[in-house]
Amino acid sequence: MDLDRPWSLHPQVAVRPEPFGALVYHFETRKLSFLKNRLLLDVVNLLGSEPSARAACAAAGVADADLPMFEAALETLAKSQMLVERAA
Repeated sequence: MDLDRPWSLHPQVAVRPEPFGALVYHFETRKLSFLKNRLLLDVVNLLGSEPSARAACAAAGVADADLPMFEAALETLAKSQMLVERAA
């Protein structure tokens, strides 16, 4: 996961906020993922409107010390096709 690249939710993905974070469902692959905290949900929601994943993390208020944890979570979502890289 390159945090300096633009990312967004796959067009076939739906997000349902929950008290613990969110459920993320991919209608094409039929995969279900869990976002385990609300800050990660904020990051995911900001991906499409920010110039990079790093910018989305900053806009959501992710602390620099927590960035590796969020990078790993976003990488997992990208590997499961929940996130797609946008054209720069």
